[in-house]
Amino acid sequence: MVSEATVATIAAIAVTASFPFYLYGAWIVIDAETVTWRILLRHLRYIVVGLVLTTVPVVGWMVPRLADQFGGLAVLHAVLGLQAYAMLVFALTGIVRIFQAKRAANLYRDPDPDADLNDLHENMSAWRGRLRIGVFGYVIFWIAAYLIGVVRYVQLHLA
Repeated sequence: MVSEATVATIAAIAVTASFPFYLYGAWIVIDAETVTWRILLRHLRYIVVGLVLTTVPVVGWMVPRLADQFGGLAVLHAVLGLQAYAMLVFALTGIVRIFQAKRAANLYRDPDPDADLNDLHENMSAWRGRLRIGVFGYVIFWIAAYLIGVVRYVQLHLA
């Protein structure tokens, strides 16, 4: 059977590897003058890979072990991680509505660089705000949970 330290190392590598996918996925959208359907799909491919690299170790290995380690840094790590996912869900409430409005206006297939997104729907600025807050919150809580996870990894498997 594989040792716990080996599984912890694999989980740490997977979660660490997710961060460049998040950064590059964000850069794709930030760097684009106009977000077309092709750019959106390219962005989502990288973001989904990052989410899979983070979520599979969390669901497959970390969550089942949490009850055995309930206390101290384990609780803080879990709370920060859950908060990150809560912020992601909050961002999705904006993303879905923005996607629907842009799709209805055909701005993905036939982009208009001069189109003001706030003119597409009366609630667009609120949806974009949800997206920004959710993404920013996810990144902040993800980094905090990651750093606590690194500390826990060192304490449990390297010390």
